[in-house]
Amino acid sequence: MSARRRERFEGAIAGVGTAEGTRVVLGHWRRSPFGEGAAGAFTDAMVERADGHRVLLAPTDEVGEYVSGVYRFDEVRVVDVRLRTPPVRPGAVWEVEAGPLRLRLVVGRRTPLGALLRLVPGPVASAPAWATAVDPVARRVLRGVSTRGSAGGGRREWYGARDVRALVGATTSWDGRDLGPLVPVEPPVRFGFGSTPPAPSLVRVVSTVEAPDA
Repeated sequence: MSARRRERFEGAIAGVGTAEGTRVVLGHWRRSPFGEGAAGAFTDAMVERADGHRVLLAPTDEVGEYVSGVYRFDEVRVVDVRLRTPPVRPGAVWEVEAGPLRLRLVVGRRTPLGALLRLVPGPVASAPAWATAVDPVARRVLRGVSTRGSAGGGRREWYGARDVRALVGATTSWDGRDLGPLVPVEPPVRFGFGSTPPAPSLVRVVSTVEAPDA
């Protein structure tokens, strides 16, 4: 059996739909294989337009190359990504500027699912074995959601959710055009093996990507 390495990303994923039909998955990673602490932190946005065109907005060539090797896109753009993230609490506003995308998210309360996830010890919740065990439940309960699956380049990936908060408001525009009010993420996005929860939400997550050694 060939050797494999595991890469770990710690952060949060926000998923929203718009009345115009565009869906956005924002990833804000505090820690990543690109370095420790601030050196490894980055934010990217995966956007599926109403016509199905999938765009990755990445902050660097390195991030763009890596993420597009794990997920599927029709277009990759390297753009300046600016994110303001206040402490996560009800009423907090996340503001994003990323190339043509402008996104303003209003954070709501912790969901019942988030309260349950908080009861799971951190080392357990972030372990690939836990993600594998809860995947059948996630698939049944949350349409389009999966916590494990195959990724690009012979990779495997696991999502360990730690918390979920509702997003109760959003203002989204693309190239200056308002995309309308916040709606569920429907249909599910098609970047990888799973989508975000249908209800707009902010999920604290640990993602583990296992890849063949070069």
